[in-house]
Amino acid sequence: MTTHLETHTIHPIPHTHRYGRVADLFSVWFSANMTLLTVVTGALGPAVFGLSFFWSVLALLLGNMVGAIFMALHAAQGPRLGVPQMVQSRGQFGIYGSVPIILLVVLMYIGFAASNCVVGGGALAHVLPVFSGSKGVWLVAILTLVPCVMGYRAIHICSRFASWVSIIAVVYAIGCGLGGFSRSLLADTHGSLAGFFGAFSVSALWQIAYAPYVSDSSRYLPDEASSGRRAFWATYGGTVIGAVLPMVLGSLLSLSYPSLPLAGALAHAGGRVGNLVVLVLALAIPLANAMSVYCGALCSLTLVQTFRPAWRSGLGGRLLMTFLLLAIALIMSLGMMGDFLKAYTSFLDILMAVLVPWTSINLCDYYILRDGQYDVAAFFAADGGPYGRFNGLAVAVYVLGVFVELPFMKTGPYTGPLVPLLHGVDISWIVSLVVTGGAYYRFVRHLQRKA
Repeated sequence: MTTHLETHTIHPIPHTHRYGRVADLFSVWFSANMTLLTVVTGALGPAVFGLSFFWSVLALLLGNMVGAIFMALHAAQGPRLGVPQMVQSRGQFGIYGSVPIILLVVLMYIGFAASNCVVGGGALAHVLPVFSGSKGVWLVAILTLVPCVMGYRAIHICSRFASWVSIIAVVYAIGCGLGGFSRSLLADTHGSLAGFFGAFSVSALWQIAYAPYVSDSSRYLPDEASSGRRAFWATYGGTVIGAVLPMVLGSLLSLSYPSLPLAGALAHAGGRVGNLVVLVLALAIPLANAMSVYCGALCSLTLVQTFRPAWRSGLGGRLLMTFLLLAIALIMSLGMMGDFLKAYTSFLDILMAVLVPWTSINLCDYYILRDGQYDVAAFFAADGGPYGRFNGLAVAVYVLGVFVELPFMKTGPYTGPLVPLLHGVDISWIVSLVVTGGAYYRFVRHLQRKA
């Protein structure tokens, strides 16, 4: 089993190098979710949205199941096209039109990496006080480099091992937590419609936020007739199961130990081996971080190639971008340590606004308008080939998709004018999915008929 450094970056993976396995997609998305950051997201149900355990778990389950549909649909694009996800976005927005979207996605990758460093560093400090302060954050960042530098194959190999270790830790912690859960908390059904939909939306967004990653992890699969369907189900199953279990644990810990920090609550719930459970999930974070930094490096190389069309990036370019992005994430994480939960929820609000219209346009174009038929070579042409340098229609519909969210959006500092009429329920992402996809389909079909 070799773990040599990956040399392919953003250009199409040759068919002779398509050594990926569908089963690996399950393990990579399962393990990517089995981290403390996912536990933190599950804790938002009771802590931020005021839900009982029952309603929190139901909202998280349904949200993940719905959001993962849009996320996993991108998995089929990897085997068919053989390029990273954001390179494929040039087919909708044009060579230069895709640049602002890619920049936003790079910021998302950095934000996730920074959040993971904060959570992982705090957990390490709880178990091993020698890593208190910023030392734990630094260690997580350093450990992130190993699979990230080695690339695709190493990340997938590590994911197989991490899946088994993390599932044992999380299931054990859930069992211990439920064993100590009082009957009154189990019987409690307090909550509100706004709170339920808030938790539902956060978990759906958790999955949609992975959409720019998905094709990056499936582009090494052979382009066979069944690859797309099998890639969808492997990705969907891995990401839903992998996210729901730690999110349930987060809700459980938030209600059982509301006054304790997450790592302390998890250690307490785990009994004699509680600290070991915390350590396992903390050490799983560098792998998830590697996914973010690895994909962010591919996006950054895509940006460079946009303005240097003849340039073909290799291992050196990927490593340079890897170190640069991780350094930025590290600086950001050190600034987030003081008030992490507030910074993290604000980060999720921004993600909802910018990613939903993109995924709607991308999926509509791929599945409905083009049936997966693209000129991949044109993605790298200086003039964009049939996709052009700037697709004003797609960019305009994307901007529309962001603006239609505003009246329905409810964030920390901002509440849209229509939210009170909906009893405080934020439906902005659903409105954007429908309006953006519908507008893009209608306008493109109209232009096709005129042509």
